Amino acid sequence: MKIDLSALTTEGRNSHSAHIDMLSTEAMLRVINNEDQKVALAVEKVIPAISQAVDLIVAAFRKNARLVYCGAGTSGRLGILDASECPPTYGTPREQVVALIAGGHQAILQAVENAEDNESLGQQDLNNIHFTADDVLVGIAASGRTPYVMGALQHAKSLGARTIALTCNEGSAITQIADIAITPVVGAEVITGSSRLKAGTAQKLVLNMLTTGAMIRSGKVYGNLMVDVEATNMKLVQRQINIVMQAAECDQQTASQALQASDGHCKTAIVMVLANLTYEQARARLEKYDGFIRPALAQEGAR
Repeated sequence: MKIDLSALTTEGRNSHSAHIDMLSTEAMLRVINNEDQKVALAVEKVIPAISQAVDLIVAAFRKNARLVYCGAGTSGRLGILDASECPPTYGTPREQVVALIAGGHQAILQAVENAEDNESLGQQDLNNIHFTADDVLVGIAASGRTPYVMGALQHAKSLGARTIALTCNEGSAITQIADIAITPVVGAEVITGSSRLKAGTAQKLVLNMLTTGAMIRSGKVYGNLMVDVEATNMKLVQRQINIVMQAAECDQQTASQALQASDGHCKTAIVMVLANLTYEQARARLEKYDGFIRPALAQEGAR
């Protein structure tokens, strides 16, 4: 089947890089950098749609449901990257943010022939993780027409789940399926059709905002501190200590003792220090307020 790519912005030819192969190395890199500067501005234009998507995700989390990404190639790998970083950064269960890629794990490192062209595979992969109407699906496709992603979005819609499309082409096929369309239009790539460049950067920025925004709204951040971070290495052990010191305005010894007493749980340690509570009291206070530090502290007029 012949596919017409001529109408896709991401497949256009960029006049600014038409002779990039003739430039010096520094001049070549400046062309790339100049184009990259357009990405953040394109994302800025779609913040209202990103905001709506964050609210959908937070609502799903409150029902103990999941955020699920699906994509092919670069788009799928970006989803995997974002999902994999949520547990260590925010202490989330590993099943809360899930990423699917056309072709499965093999496709993370190398292309799997024809996997992205199979609509039924998108539905099958959702069925394999027992996707439900309470979950939220984000279909990621720079072109906006990847069959694997379309199949997954259509299946999610048929179940009554809320769906989000992330693409760099306005009016594309997946935007017609999804409840919310996030479409940062970054223009033609420096290397024609290489959507791992500006389109990939735009997708990464949006995914950052989706999970970061949802985690903030879920009480995983106090001020700008990641207060549910897991200490999985020595660097993160020290980061936990620094977080408690900064949040509670205490010295290192106090922070370390509170973390030891709270089994390495930053939130609990912070509430223990600021509200002068025992471990059990601090845990109970946090549970009462769904893990949000500020209302837990406000009960006693603490900071």
